[in-house]
Amino acid sequence: MRRSLRWLLKFLLGLALIMGAGLIAAPYVLDQHYYHGPKSGHFDGQHFFNPDGDGHVRPTPGHARVRLIWSMLTGQGRPAWPDHVAVHPGKPEARVDGDRLVATWVGHATVLVQTEGLNILTDPNWSATTGPLGFGPRRVAAPGINFADLPHIDAVVISHDHYDHLDVPTLQRLQARDHSHIFAGLGVDVLLRQSGVKAQAMDWGQHARLTPNVEIIATRNHHWGSRWGYDARRTLWSAFIIKTPHGNIFFAGDTGAGDMKWPTEAASYGPIRLALIPIGAFRFAPGQMAIDQHIGPIDAVRVFEALGAQQAIGIHWGTWHLSTEAYDTPPKMLAEVMRCHGLDPARFRAISYGAAINVAPLRPDQPRTDPADLAACLKRPPVTALP
Repeated sequence: MRRSLRWLLKFLLGLALIMGAGLIAAPYVLDQHYYHGPKSGHFDGQHFFNPDGDGHVRPTPGHARVRLIWSMLTGQGRPAWPDHVAVHPGKPEARVDGDRLVATWVGHATVLVQTEGLNILTDPNWSATTGPLGFGPRRVAAPGINFADLPHIDAVVISHDHYDHLDVPTLQRLQARDHSHIFAGLGVDVLLRQSGVKAQAMDWGQHARLTPNVEIIATRNHHWGSRWGYDARRTLWSAFIIKTPHGNIFFAGDTGAGDMKWPTEAASYGPIRLALIPIGAFRFAPGQMAIDQHIGPIDAVRVFEALGAQQAIGIHWGTWHLSTEAYDTPPKMLAEVMRCHGLDPARFRAISYGAAINVAPLRPDQPRTDPADLAACLKRPPVTALP
């Protein structure tokens, strides 16, 4: 009996020592320096940062991440989502030539953009879960295009390295099948190389030409990056412009409002025919309308107006249960906020999974009704009472 007790004590002591050593070693193992380069207005030599600073949105009481994990485990303060949403996958055309522009929402931040004979994907993710090592929230909605029905993908833009946006298994499949040209922020290329995926790194303001008529431009937004927590801000987050002769496509990636100058900077590259703007994962406390690194519909419409975009699609909602707003709150709130601004809700709306929209050619003037008293309009129950 004593021998067994001594063995158990030794085992527990050894286990405690191993766990302690693991906790001590974790920061050194998981904090990787993916990028080495000169200091800049958004890189201090070790970490990237938002040049407009953080803390633009007043934080809610308590720790948002702890509160979110607690709500996931207990369901408290977390409106119920459907376990499954019916999806009727679309079957896109093989190519869309000339000045035609077709966009298909696959889910979350994944959109297939087709124009000028090119097929371009934003933040492609076909995985069932989002998180490290296969753990994390499960999809509520299947992808709006079956992977087998995807046309040949010429190019991919990656906004940052969070798991719901940088899905390595999907990128490995695209590289093996299509040898797609992948564009991502500084350091993300090194992270991907560890998984056998080749990518071209871009800094904000850099241009890369796809064809004589089309180029990719990385632009500033307001976010952060991390794969393991310890490696926070070791890679650069970005928005992207797809510049074409018939109007630009803007992909905001994942972003907070920040100083709200970055949409104007993106618009300086030419008129925006289509914008892909996040509208979900904005509520981590009751009544919250935005957090510092995510925008909800109220700020999304401000981004839409600052871009001067002709049309926009609301993304980053309804695929994974990542926050505490109800499943359909983002599109409902977006329509109300557009009306408050005197804008036609059809110009910036959420679309169904697999839906393909034909984006109209650029028009110089967009119709607008007289906006309401904005502050009063945004305080109405159709906006504030949405769970």
